[in-house]
Amino acid sequence: MSTATDFKTLLDNIKIDNAGQISKRYGRITKALNQYFYNLDSKTANSLQVGSYGRFTGIRGISDLDMLYFLPATAWPRFRDRQSYLLQVVKTEIKKTFKNTDIRGDGQVVVVKFKNQEVEVVPVFSNEDGTFTYPDTHDGGSWKVCNPRAEMSSFRALNDDRKGHLRRLSKMIRAWKARHEVEISGFLIDTLCYNFFSNLTEYDDKSFKSYDQLSLDFFTFLENEGDRVFYYAPGSRSKVSVKKSFNKVAKLTKEYCEEALSATSENSRNLAWKKVFGRPFPNYTTKALSNVNVSEQFIEDQYEMNLYGHVSIECEIRKNNLLEALLSNLLGEGHDISTNRKLRFYVDEINNISHPYKIKWKIKNVGDEAERRGNVRGEILDDEGGSERFETADFSGPHFVECYVIYGNQVVARDRIDV
Repeated sequence: MSTATDFKTLLDNIKIDNAGQISKRYGRITKALNQYFYNLDSKTANSLQVGSYGRFTGIRGISDLDMLYFLPATAWPRFRDRQSYLLQVVKTEIKKTFKNTDIRGDGQVVVVKFKNQEVEVVPVFSNEDGTFTYPDTHDGGSWKVCNPRAEMSSFRALNDDRKGHLRRLSKMIRAWKARHEVEISGFLIDTLCYNFFSNLTEYDDKSFKSYDQLSLDFFTFLENEGDRVFYYAPGSRSKVSVKKSFNKVAKLTKEYCEEALSATSENSRNLAWKKVFGRPFPNYTTKALSNVNVSEQFIEDQYEMNLYGHVSIECEIRKNNLLEALLSNLLGEGHDISTNRKLRFYVDEINNISHPYKIKWKIKNVGDEAERRGNVRGEILDDEGGSERFETADFSGPHFVECYVIYGNQVVARDRIDV
């Protein structure tokens, strides 16, 4: 198989596989706080997804999620000198929605601890210059300022200039971090990848087939960084600390890259790349599995991507024609759907998109069981007329449903539920 196919497979293997669950958790937290602070039921207003998920650089197994919640300006007098009280109020309101979930205040955030991940909720006041003021309960309480929008804007702009290579490299380096157990934050990874690409234009017209050389170039860059205490974040220029020197592991990884590039067989090449990126990099002997589902379709191949809108999907679970539960509630508590249920996936909320638009869907079964049964699916499907799609819960393995909002020839919003 080609270098391009191998690196595409790597990125596919580390792609977040529970985006629907994450979206629902963000939405339910936001709704709980909106009901209290604004008397609104919206799942999207007054919140901002930040961190690696907000920068679109997170990978499968992401365990730390971050969100800002925008407090009304009228609440400032109430909380101005009561930072701990603010976190307690936020905790109490979220607890009303997630009654059986561990929720605690922790210095500057409220941590909502699910079984497979934590969501850190930062209550903030918006400032006229685009920054945010957030509470710090340490040392008697104070207020600090952050500027994540500037960080995300700078990162997004350079990613666009570099034709998407920046985000893809950031994801690959997270796989490297996991493989070598490097003590490095996701924010520092994104900052380093940003610095690497800042003045590097030679890959602007390159494709996946150049990702072997790109990997070598990055780890050469990383080795030459030396031992620094901190870096400046893109956009905000805030300090991003270095927990532990990564110089030695970068040097070792560079040698693995050189080994892969000089390999004389596909097997030895892939083994060398697995030393760099770990298990997500495909094995030479099993790569043919990627061709099992020749019918799978990708929305990116059919439409341009311009995700300026928002769509949220939900699923009704019915037994004997009676509503049994909403999927978001099950996902929020970490439960699974029982088999022999009727499922109705539908558009629950759609914002910032003008008519006329159309809805399309994708249902895909994943894993060994789906491949063994020849039931992977993955085609792009038309809507059934009411912004909905009907399915049955007759497959017990993992699968996902994606929804796309099409305006003109562009996908302007998408959402996903993992079932």
